[in-house]
Amino acid sequence: MKRLKILSLASVKNEDQLKNLIFNFQNLHPIPMETNLLTEIYKHHLDENLIKEIIEIGMYKTFEKDEIIIDINQTLKYIPLLLSGNIKILREDQDGNELLIYFLEAGETCTVSLTCCIGTSKSKIRAVAESDSSLVMIPVAYMQKWFQSNESWRNFILESYQTRFDEMLEAIDNLAFMKMDERLYKYLLNKTVLHESKNIIIKHQEIAEDLHTSRVVVSRLLKQLENEKKIKLSRNKIEIL
Repeated sequence: MKRLKILSLASVKNEDQLKNLIFNFQNLHPIPMETNLLTEIYKHHLDENLIKEIIEIGMYKTFEKDEIIIDINQTLKYIPLLLSGNIKILREDQDGNELLIYFLEAGETCTVSLTCCIGTSKSKIRAVAESDSSLVMIPVAYMQKWFQSNESWRNFILESYQTRFDEMLEAIDNLAFMKMDERLYKYLLNKTVLHESKNIIIKHQEIAEDLHTSRVVVSRLLKQLENEKKIKLSRNKIEIL
């Protein structure tokens, strides 16, 4: 079993060290029985030796629905690999309004956060748990080292970049070329795929925030989709027909 290096409070010389100590021991803990899950999900992407190394140095973390995983302007010291659940990646404008960029599913990582780590810049996105989620957090130094030394990791990262790039292009196309009712219906269809259910538990305000519009517009368009027999509405619930 991996041993953790324990620092005494007496060895903490400044406020930053104290914050790091609190972060490491309150928010992260060694990977428990999820090693089997990690292996099963990533065995098609990463080689066996690398998975073993991730199990050795990675830290397991869980997030509840709507909990912020990565925030805007946060300095990133760990890269997340998603084991279970879903994460939505958001951008924020100068007025604090959010816009949904894409979703992450199990077996994926956020390449925007990878870019920030490589450039040692602060996060430009907000990652929020779409549902209860579990992740393995990898120290940034290992991410950079593996990119140079491990072909399976390098291929995984490059493929992730391509996938996210395509999704961001799609998001731009949606904004530029699709009407709001079309964007809304596509958004709902994506939700059914993510949650593997035709029943979506969600508030109109949450949809409005994701699509960067008003709740009134969302409610009106949802009623329009219901009249078109595409959905069925009930309190905080939408059924795709």
